Amino acid sequence: MQVRINLRVTGVVQGVGFRPFVYRLARSRGLAGWVLNDSAGVEVEVEGEESAVDSFFRALREERPPLSRIDGIRVSEKECLGEKDFRILPSLSPGERSAAIPPDAATCRECERELLDPADRRHRYPFINCTLCGPRFTIVKEVPYDRARTTMASFILCPDCAREYGDPADRRFHAEPVACPACGPSLLWRGPEGEEARGEEALGRAVELLGRGGILALKGLGGFHLACDARDSGALALLRERKERPFKPFALMARAVEDVERFARLLPHEVSLLEGPERPILLVKKRENPLLSPLVAPGVGEYGVMLAYTPLHILLFESGKSFPALVMTSGNRRDEPICRTNEEALERLEGIADGFLLHDRPIHNRADDSIARGLPGGRFQVLRRARGFVPREIAVEFPGRIFAAGAELKSAFCLTRGGKAFLSQHIGDLQEEGAFRFYKETFQKFLGLLDLEPELVCCDLHPDYLSTRFAEDTARERGLPLSKIQHHEAHVASVLAETRFEGDALG
Repeated sequence: MQVRINLRVTGVVQGVGFRPFVYRLARSRGLAGWVLNDSAGVEVEVEGEESAVDSFFRALREERPPLSRIDGIRVSEKECLGEKDFRILPSLSPGERSAAIPPDAATCRECERELLDPADRRHRYPFINCTLCGPRFTIVKEVPYDRARTTMASFILCPDCAREYGDPADRRFHAEPVACPACGPSLLWRGPEGEEARGEEALGRAVELLGRGGILALKGLGGFHLACDARDSGALALLRERKERPFKPFALMARAVEDVERFARLLPHEVSLLEGPERPILLVKKRENPLLSPLVAPGVGEYGVMLAYTPLHILLFESGKSFPALVMTSGNRRDEPICRTNEEALERLEGIADGFLLHDRPIHNRADDSIARGLPGGRFQVLRRARGFVPREIAVEFPGRIFAAGAELKSAFCLTRGGKAFLSQHIGDLQEEGAFRFYKETFQKFLGLLDLEPELVCCDLHPDYLSTRFAEDTARERGLPLSKIQHHEAHVASVLAETRFEGDALG
């Protein structure tokens, strides 16, 4: 018997290869119909033999793409139309925007293999990506998630990339940030005297600078890093002096787990987190050896280390210099947000960096590296939630629309809707003018991305916090009720929420 059904799929289903996945499932079962992105997620209609439709529905849940997450599927029956083909239709944007935007994901193994393959047309291309990896949140401006609504919109696909984008059998089928050397972003080197180089020469200048003890400003996924050779005490002393950071540990980046194990002790579940798509900075126990400079993390027993998570990072380590690790710290001046644009970095990091490795793919949403710690029992705790995790939502027990303004130090805010909490990326200390400006910009961006109008504002009871004043202004301007919560009570509540504890507690 022939049947036709409509499916409304919600969750993390945009920017993760979900439409190509649906297309292949339907075609392999001889089904007709269509799939498209809309502002709520993905909509699908399939028509065919009842057994084939049942098989399609089971596979949709059981074989979903690795970066996707299905929160719900609403099914309705439709009249058969006698269609003979299955198509991917253009995205629709009307309606409430509830589609989940995926976080950025580290370079996948297939893209890494192509990056290092001399026979591949993307050999050593620093912006290689596919439906399984690459920039997502940091480049998206609006939903539905399509190339035209990202910072990749100005890069017009060349014929080869367009063919891959339109080929259902290709890994880059509807991969929105897809690019190659012929049509995509490119590297630019800017030296201390304003000298410039492009492409492979730009990369070579950066590697040469690192090799002779210089400090490199490097544009990454969500902002800039300052990098130097982690073995070079002279470079580290200079970085500490220029950044006015005399003692606080610096983060490290290594090429692979084997490199990390040369200077740190890893547990099995820590390896899984290091190699996962989020690639946070992981706090790990130091080994007693002189491989790295003592100035990396003076006076503490841990390193904060992450693995290379972009093609550009991988190329820095594949340069032949054999760096066991690079210091990779936030590209900012003391207490400021990380630099986002080339112009901002050239201005704010002048006098800190000895050279700049830039590119022309704009960053729309800045995001620091996340920080995590492994816990007993194979668990882990996120200490700073940003790149790789944001804007992934957290399930909560209430459906209301709330804006919670956060604290003054190490600030982040939260918006809730429909039983989901959306935490902003780490913003920083709001007393610094740039951080407070970043806070306000990010609040407006989140309201737009989520299409959310709060019905209640919550803030700290402290009257002098800038987050409190912003919450008061927001509530007054929008005519919303305001609830103020004592600072340490909020701390206790956050622990209870994180552990999902619902009984009596003492805090």
